[in-house]
Amino acid sequence: MPKLISKPTQIEAAGEPPKIIREYVGRVNSGTPSVSVAHMKSPCGWTEPKQTPEFDEYTLVLGGMLRVDHQGGSVDVSAGQAIITERGEWVRYSSPGKDGAEYIAVCLPAFSPDSVHREP
Repeated sequence: MPKLISKPTQIEAAGEPPKIIREYVGRVNSGTPSVSVAHMKSPCGWTEPKQTPEFDEYTLVLGGMLRVDHQGGSVDVSAGQAIITERGEWVRYSSPGKDGAEYIAVCLPAFSPDSVHREP
């Protein structure tokens, strides 16, 4: 039977200044460990610690620009573009542009604080 997700759960985000995470599907809001789907809004200047997650992440940028640093350099992902990061590679997300970034993140399996492996 289909399961309606009537509203997301806002989750505390890593990084500074604070960003907004609204999880629609995932471990917290729907009890789904296999995938997470979240709507993110990060302000200008937001950055998070480097991480080496145990999940693949598919990110669709809706507005602004999201920067993804990786071992080989960095990629700027603009509105209307998407990026895939694979489990086991270190990445760091940030939104250095004046408009910040608004995006949808899909993680397989679902995001969890224990599986993201952020650096201090």
